[in-house]
Amino acid sequence: MENNKEIVFDEWDLKLENALKELKKCQESNNLNSCVPCSKFFECELRKKYVLAVYESMNKGSGGGFEF
Repeated sequence: MENNKEIVFDEWDLKLENALKELKKCQESNNLNSCVPCSKFFECELRKKYVLAVYESMNKGSGGGFEF
């Protein structure tokens, strides 16, 4: 039996996917496989954009803070 599950992306998933692509491109251009060794780790706007996109994709834009 075949499972034909269609994956549906919402606007937050698309933003996350785009942010991840930008981040990976930056890492590759700097010969890195992670942001951690980068000297711009804490100031990096691409990384901040990615972290925000992850959070927004988790809460689907409902707002709030990082509460665990």
